[in-house]
Amino acid sequence: MKRNLSRDVIRSVAICRTYESAAGPVEALRDVTFNVEPGEMLALRGPSGSGKSTLVSILACVDRPSSGRLELAGQDVARLSQRALRHLRRRTIGIVFQNFHLLDALTVRENVSLPLVLLRRDRTEIAERVDRVLELVGVEELAGRYPAKLSGGQAQRVAIARAVVHQPALILADEPTGNLDSRTGDEIVHLLRGIARAGQTIVVATHADTVAAACDRTLWLRDGMASA
Repeated sequence: MKRNLSRDVIRSVAICRTYESAAGPVEALRDVTFNVEPGEMLALRGPSGSGKSTLVSILACVDRPSSGRLELAGQDVARLSQRALRHLRRRTIGIVFQNFHLLDALTVRENVSLPLVLLRRDRTEIAERVDRVLELVGVEELAGRYPAKLSGGQAQRVAIARAVVHQPALILADEPTGNLDSRTGDEIVHLLRGIARAGQTIVVATHADTVAAACDRTLWLRDGMASA
């Protein structure tokens, strides 16, 4: 397959997503077009029901558009097999959830190492990368703890470490400060901002004005339609 050499990490062209319901078709997204460059931090905003969750699911390669074209890191998602799509998701995308989604039975170090284990990296590389990223997010002293022993801010830092440890081109953050107090939320935004400056692209779905203010620009969604 010929690789598209576009410099954009995300190229979305007229994406639509329609769901069938008992009342008839529901248009969750309508002709959504936007690009995101490497190192850019984009806020994704809109009221409940605007299509944010649907768009995040599509960008995460969990869902697919009904029509339109989506390229991630130069690859046309619609042309990929399920196996190739799974590989793209593991290699190219990191996700930060509002509720952290850490595995309770694993230590901080084990949680953060998971993306590298799935990519079958060798033990030495895993150990080195995990050490480096735990230091980056400021929780290196918590490596042996379990999630139940972490504060909300600590858990979110660990979740960010897990999302960036495999150096994905795209990081999706879904309300990353939603369960945090304002001071801790500001620290998390500052951390994400630094990661974007280092060259990784970040899309943040958020309702918070302070989070959006830290981003380079905002994409608004309303009734499934996008505007800058």
